Amino acid sequence: MGRPIDARGWVFEVEDHATPNTFIPLRNLTSWTHNPGESEETADTTTFDSNGYYEQDVMQRGATIEVSGLYAQTDGTRDPGQLYIDETWAYLLGEDSRGRMRYRHTTQTEWTVWECTVTPGEQGGETNAKTSWGATFTRCGAPTTAAVVVTP
Repeated sequence: MGRPIDARGWVFEVEDHATPNTFIPLRNLTSWTHNPGESEETADTTTFDSNGYYEQDVMQRGATIEVSGLYAQTDGTRDPGQLYIDETWAYLLGEDSRGRMRYRHTTQTEWTVWECTVTPGEQGGETNAKTSWGATFTRCGAPTTAAVVVTP
C-alpha cells in the first residue's frame, strides 16, 4: 500500500524557446490539474453484432495540465516563468507555438516531458485578494521522460 503524496511537491518548468534545454521554473502555484482524457477522440464501432451494447475504439489521445497561482513580481520584476509564458510563448503562432514543458514530483527521479502549446489563463482578483495567474498546457504527441540532473 502506497502513501499519498503532497500536491505541493509537484514541480513544473517551461523550456526557453531561445535557449534549448534551458528550463524556467513556474513558481507561486497554488493548484494544478492533469486531465489525461482531454482532446480524446473515439470512433463508434457498434454494429448489429454488438447485440445492443455500445462499442468504440479510441482514435486519438490527448492531455492537458492546468496550473493556477498568484501573479508574482518583486520590485517591479515579474516572476521569470510567468513572464516567459505571458510575454513570449503566448504570442508565438503556427509551428513556433509548440514548446516543451516538464513536470515531476520531488520524490521522482524522472521528468515527464511534453511537447505542447500553452494558453495563458485569466488574471484577476477582488478587493482583499491577491491577483491570480494561470496557464493551460495542451500536449502534442506522446510524452517522453528525462532523468533528473542534480547540479551541485
